[in-house]
Amino acid sequence: MTADTGIPRLPRAPIARALGALLDGAFAAIRLLRAPRPIHSRGVVYEGRIRWIPDAVPADVSWIDDAPTAAIPVVARLSRSISLPAPLPDVIGLALRVTHDGRPVDIELASTGWGIPSRFFLAMHRRAEHARFGTLLPYRGRRGAVLLGARTRSGRPRATDPRGLASATETSQDATAEWTLTLGHASAVGRWHPFGVVELTVSPDQDDAGLRFDAVRRPLPGTRAYAWVRAARQPSYERVQADGTPLRMP
Repeated sequence: MTADTGIPRLPRAPIARALGALLDGAFAAIRLLRAPRPIHSRGVVYEGRIRWIPDAVPADVSWIDDAPTAAIPVVARLSRSISLPAPLPDVIGLALRVTHDGRPVDIELASTGWGIPSRFFLAMHRRAEHARFGTLLPYRGRRGAVLLGARTRSGRPRATDPRGLASATETSQDATAEWTLTLGHASAVGRWHPFGVVELTVSPDQDDAGLRFDAVRRPLPGTRAYAWVRAARQPSYERVQADGTPLRMP
């Protein structure tokens, strides 16, 4: 483990390490123009809760299968990857943070396809409520690869860019309306199984300095990151996230 970030040492995975170096260089170049966040530079903060669906199909992941008896609080950030202005399409990111046994747990989702192989590719959308969100890279569960996904159940988010919050408030008849999504899990090539419902509203506190997400350093309980996943993504994450800002908790 590195002393500053807690990122596990990278494995000897030459292809993944080469990809990680390439992404690291690209993030370094983009950061010169868009510091401190090379991508997803502007985001809207949401807060709410996650409640579990009774008798859901198990995922062999403790966080999913050991359902709490009550809803748990969540803080989220919704953003456009390239920050293209609406109504232009963009890759939309949705990051969630919960706590488990007193520690933060991050879930990073991006707009992807929903089938096979489209769930492993990013997809551009004009509106977040029309997107399907996936983890893109799998978790390593007890019995193999596990993907998380989310799709709109009802409502819609008021904005994906904080610059749009004022106009959204002015035109919305119900400024407190919830955006509700269904959380699901799937194997790499299996069908999606719903297990939870996320209910989000715009947070009155839009300071997102403490909302830097990392699903490898703050993993889902009952999962690990594959070695090739760490090698491919963590160099660029270490570059843009090791700033010492206190984490914002739900």
